[in-house]
Amino acid sequence: MYCKNCGEQMNDNQAICLKCGVKTGQGNAFCSNCGQPVAPEAEVCLSCGVAIKKAGNYGNYDKIVIALVCFFLGGLGIHNFMLGETKKGIVRLVLTVLCMGIGGIIALVDFIKILMDKYEVNPDKAF
Repeated sequence: MYCKNCGEQMNDNQAICLKCGVKTGQGNAFCSNCGQPVAPEAEVCLSCGVAIKKAGNYGNYDKIVIALVCFFLGGLGIHNFMLGETKKGIVRLVLTVLCMGIGGIIALVDFIKILMDKYEVNPDKAF
């Protein structure tokens, strides 16, 4: 793994880069797979071909649309289904039905992350 901010090689369990002090996973100047520089708007590393995950990438939807859906229907996980995060959406839906509102609290956290461009879309994870 490499620092996405400075390109320095890191151990998989490091919380921050020892060279630049940036939190693991933050930055967009270098590929986290090979450590080579990448263009700011690149979706794929041209050196190794790995997809570059970026916060604030909401697929076919505008940030405002996703934020509004998250605010009004987030407790049901609707925004997760829209973003292709089916597992998260199902978990949220079950939490809302079984726990009366836990999904809404989690949706409020997602709403704030979306507005701050900190939300990362990951369809493979349930949380």
